[in-house]
Amino acid sequence: MPIFAIRHQTTYQYRQPVAFGEHRILFRPRESHDQRVLEARMDVTPSPISVRWMHDVFGNSIALARFNRRATELHFDCFIRVDHSPDDGLQYELAEYAATLPFSYGAEEIPDLLRAMARARPDPHREVDRWALSFLRVDGPTRTLDLLAEMTRRIHTDFMYVTRPERGVQDPSRTLKLGSGSCRDLALLMMEALRCLGFATMFVSGYLNTDKGGRRLGGGATHAWVRVYLPGSGWVEYDPTNGIIGSLDLIRVAVARDPSQAVPLSGTWTGFPGDDIDMTVQVTVTQEDARQEMESAAS
Repeated sequence: MPIFAIRHQTTYQYRQPVAFGEHRILFRPRESHDQRVLEARMDVTPSPISVRWMHDVFGNSIALARFNRRATELHFDCFIRVDHSPDDGLQYELAEYAATLPFSYGAEEIPDLLRAMARARPDPHREVDRWALSFLRVDGPTRTLDLLAEMTRRIHTDFMYVTRPERGVQDPSRTLKLGSGSCRDLALLMMEALRCLGFATMFVSGYLNTDKGGRRLGGGATHAWVRVYLPGSGWVEYDPTNGIIGSLDLIRVAVARDPSQAVPLSGTWTGFPGDDIDMTVQVTVTQEDARQEMESAAS
């Protein structure tokens, strides 16, 4: 089982000392059967007067930092080690009734899934609808897992991945028109297309293992992908940016109904509008040998 060491650094720079309001920090991975946090620490400069932890409505671990000093730079340096046991995306088992489309979620699940099934972005000309419907077969039943795999593959091969510095997420109709987007744009396109077809989907923010000679897209910053609820298998992960099915190389930090609810770092500052110079983000993920970890723990 791989062990990942992650360093996530964010730096804000200002022309003159500014005051800082409360900052919301989302960096600690979610504990689950497929990943376990071995170590998590955070250094902030200037030092906050308090840091408190809470779980948001989705169960994500949130740190809230408060400050009483002005500074020309605000720096967050987070270090995490995670024991990761990825799901095999080729061996999911579905409930028999959900093996082909269309299907309906069970009556006991619908109340908890409704918000994850609701469209979140406008599609006035139904471009996303038409694109989603193009994945349905006309010569026979559409197998659920085949459709999900094909949509993941098509986004990976047909759309250009771009690093987009602008904040926020493109509307899926714009991503379709441009044929390009950041990982969060491509994830939202897949989410909204699947919601057209009746699936419950969630946005996932986290880290991507790129310690494989550059074969993965989206390294150097936080990454985004999709969760889909499948009867019989539960929440299953799909990364359309890289064509990944399952959680291989994906370290889950936050799960949310909408990308705006999973921003890694947010907060306020007080100063003149021209004081804001720059923000830089750097994420590195390296893979350790699990044997080394066990030997270290035994010594």
